[in-house]
Amino acid sequence: MRPHRKRPRRYGILAISPLFVLAALFLGFSLHLGDFSRVPLLIIFSATSIYALFITRGYPAEERITRFSRGAGSPNLLLMIWIFVMAGAFAKSAKDMGAISATVDLTLRLLPPEMLLAGIFIAACFISLSIGTSVGTIVALVPVATGLADKTGTAIPLLVAATVGGALFGDNLSFISDTTIAATRSVECRQSDKFKVNLQIVLPAAVITFIIYLIMGQNTATVPAVSDISLLKVLPYLIVLLMAVTGCNVLIVLLIGNLLTGCIGMATGSYDLNGWTSSMTSGIGGMSELILITMLAGGLLELIRTGGGIAYLIRLLIRRVHSKRGAEYCIAALVSVTNLCTANNTVAILTTGGLAKDICEKYGIDKRKCASLLDTFSCCVQGLLPYGAQLLIAGGMAGISPVAIIPSLYYPMIMGTAALLAIGLRFPRKYS
Repeated sequence: MRPHRKRPRRYGILAISPLFVLAALFLGFSLHLGDFSRVPLLIIFSATSIYALFITRGYPAEERITRFSRGAGSPNLLLMIWIFVMAGAFAKSAKDMGAISATVDLTLRLLPPEMLLAGIFIAACFISLSIGTSVGTIVALVPVATGLADKTGTAIPLLVAATVGGALFGDNLSFISDTTIAATRSVECRQSDKFKVNLQIVLPAAVITFIIYLIMGQNTATVPAVSDISLLKVLPYLIVLLMAVTGCNVLIVLLIGNLLTGCIGMATGSYDLNGWTSSMTSGIGGMSELILITMLAGGLLELIRTGGGIAYLIRLLIRRVHSKRGAEYCIAALVSVTNLCTANNTVAILTTGGLAKDICEKYGIDKRKCASLLDTFSCCVQGLLPYGAQLLIAGGMAGISPVAIIPSLYYPMIMGTAALLAIGLRFPRKYS
């Protein structure tokens, strides 16, 4: 009689069920409220996290809570939270000092109203291409975009979405972007080669988005004449932009921005020391909900990983690959789903990069196109996640729900469509 062999436990479906619960709660609240931008994300993530703690198998309750807390306090999330804190303080103190109003007035003097939407999209494209980070670009430009919306009557989510879209364009293509570095190293190709393929896929998407913003900008209301501009009050934003373009760490940029704003504000009589500290305190407090959502999302995603959810999804996706086109779709799905479960495009690329390389070798896929697909689809999904760093920071600085920005995110949607067409139509031909 053969000894009984215990089969290994596989909790794949159960492990990813929190994602379905999250989607169901979001949809349910949207239908009930009749406005998805009013969906209480904090309540949804709290309820889903409690569900995930209950269904995670193989660990005692104390260990589940420990793992959840470890995910909620991971180094990447804590870095994001410090950015939230500094960005909130800078945005509010700069607004109270008059820096945002002065910068907006300067922008309105330099650009005609009909060019504002397209102009801020292009500005975000170039800044993020230069510094290699979408988060740094969003931190620098969203307060200006919000101020422009107030002065021109343009919807705030639209101008913020133009900023986020441009930031994702540069993050996807930049030679110094962490996603570019992760994608090219994972599949072992040169960054310059990946750039050539990537540009052919996403440049048409950027051009289409630019044209859309040009057309939409024709309806921008005529703004009143701009009064005298205080260039001294513009200085904090100019310094922040210059430091960002030179590649300085975003926290250092925000720290110097806060110090400059306080010094100039007190020097011009906009507020005293107590007023400055009160402004910063108010700005930080305004970020509290986003900080809690970030921590809950981090803990939830760690439980999904712990339960084998990501490993299960990877096995499920690679099971039925039989052609080169199918293999490319599989790579796109792998990094997209993993990004959905990690809310970090760099981590998603690092998680699936090795497997993507194996798929390339097995099906004869050009590594340059593989690296491009990894980066493009991860950036596309990341830009549309309401619990991703980009939308959380943009929403927090603009004072709106991250969900309200999503319908106006034309560039990530068009970029994703272009990438899918590049697979289906075998484009670019030279690399397909």
